[in-house]
Amino acid sequence: MNTIPSITVAALAELLKNQANVCLIDVREPDEHDAASISGSRLVPLSTVPEEAAQWPMDQEMYVHCKAGGRSARAVQYLMDQGFTHVTNVAGGMDAWLTAGLPVAPDCVA
Repeated sequence: MNTIPSITVAALAELLKNQANVCLIDVREPDEHDAASISGSRLVPLSTVPEEAAQWPMDQEMYVHCKAGGRSARAVQYLMDQGFTHVTNVAGGMDAWLTAGLPVAPDCVA
């Protein structure tokens, strides 16, 4: 098993602030995403990652998050096993994002 690359929520927030078109994948379930999400994230529940990933460029830089980091780590490992070369897990996931007081998408209830 490869080491899973990761990024902190603070580093991700800085990246999102300074770089346009960051590919941020949220592998939580729709109800979790509706409660709180990061602006610009794309909801792709973990169970649908294999089907969705078949459409993604293998060399696209992607950041993957979930609630606490477990599901996103599994998604990143899966993508790496499929040959994706630039995928990064968001350490701590949405829990860490909220704990850090970082902004959520305006249409969320959190």
